[in-house]
This record gives sequence, structure tokens and C-alpha cells, in this order.
Amino acid sequence: MKRVLVFMAFAALLLIGTAQTSQAQTDQAATTQQLTEQTQSTSPATGETVLHKEIKRLFIEGGAGFMGVVLLCLILGLAIAIERIIYLNLATTNTEKLLAKVDKALREEGIDAAKEICRNTRGPVASIFYQGLDRAHEGVEMAEKSVVAYGGVQMGLLEKNLSWISLFIAIAPMLGFLGTVIGMIAAFDAIEQAGTVSATIVAGGIKVALITTVFGLVVAIILQVFYNYLLSKIDGISNQMEDSSITLIDMLAKYNQK
Repeated sequence: MKRVLVFMAFAALLLIGTAQTSQAQTDQAATTQQLTEQTQSTSPATGETVLHKEIKRLFIEGGAGFMGVVLLCLILGLAIAIERIIYLNLATTNTEKLLAKVDKALREEGIDAAKEICRNTRGPVASIFYQGLDRAHEGVEMAEKSVVAYGGVQMGLLEKNLSWISLFIAIAPMLGFLGTVIGMIAAFDAIEQAGTVSATIVAGGIKVALITTVFGLVVAIILQVFYNYLLSKIDGISNQMEDSSITLIDMLAKYNQK
């Protein structure tokens, strides 16, 4: 939770800076549009720069309020996703190699040597092995219960903060739709004040309203890709934990029969 708060504080600072920049650039919208058109016509090779300016222009047109909140969802979601990817990559273990070392240590040196190997190995599988070996002197059943209980703890650590990513995936398009509805209301207000239906007023208002929806959907799509990747990584590690735990219990059963 502390990491999430740090991410939120950092993102809030970025949001404040973005809002201030957006306000300043809104006052010079015409000049910005002219510069963008000149860049597109005279610098065809700088595609990335043109794209960056186009995104910035759309962000300003969409309104710093709703667009800033959607951007905050993207920043926080990506921060948590990157942290989870790093954690899960570090948690990945070569279970076959670890099982071979533990089996050899049990046969040649005993449980203490196997525990030392698990203590010096990174990842949830090694931690589960250590808990099972630590209770091995109480019998195979106690070791199995310890493995199952600690496996649940490790699964909780693997899935930590994923609910926040799913929350941002759900909130981002909702905020986009909300911005669209509010933009449509503003467009109809402009028509009411003008006293006539103008194509320019209607098209401009609808365009600005739909920009928030587009950005909200884009944010949700990006975070959904990361979310599914994290779920696949967790499933892979979970399968490793279950398979290797069964093998460890079999090893302990053979060891106790000696």
C-alpha cells in the first residue's frame, strides 16, 4: 500500500504540471494549431514529434479535468504493472534444478542441508520448500499442511495490487464516457445560447466530447494487456508451486521411510 501511495503522489505532481501546461497552451490554441500544421507539412521525417504534438493537442481539447484523471489512471496502472512484472520475474525459479538439489541434499546430507539450499534460493517455490522441510520432523502430514498453508500466503503475494489495475481498467472508460456526456451537455448549451443549430457548434462540441471516450478506452486497452500478461505469469508460477510441492512431499515420504 505504501508503494501505491508513493505512485499516487508522484502521479499527482505530474498531473498538476500537466494541468498548468494545458491551461497555458489553451490560451494559445490557434498558435499551437498553426505550428502543428507547419510541422506536418515541412517535417515529414519527424513522425514521432508530430504524433506527440497531436496527442498533446487532443489532450488540451478534451479538457485538462477529465483527461488529467484518465492520465492519472494510466500512470498509476502502469506503475503497479511494472512493479508486478519485476516482482514476478524475480519470483520465477528453475524448479527442476531446485528439486534436483534438494533431492541430492536429502539423500546425502539430510534435511538441514536441503533447508540451507532453499534458504539461499530466491522465489516462492523455495520458500514453500523451506516451510515444508522445517516441519518435516513432525511427519509428512504436517509438512504437507505447512506447504499448503504457506502456498496460499505466496499466492496472495503474487496477486498483490492486481485489484488496483482492474479498478483502473474499469474506471478509465467510465470517466471517458462521463466526460463525453458532460461535453454533449455543453454542446447543447452552446446551441441553446446561440439560438440556432450550427454545424460548427454541433460538430465541435461532439468532437471534444468524444475525445475523452477515446482516451479512456485507449487507457483501458493498454492496462488490460498488462493485466492479462500478469495473470498468465501468476498462473505459470502457481502451477510450478503445485507440481513441485507434490514432488517435495514424495521426497519427504521416501526420506522418512529410511
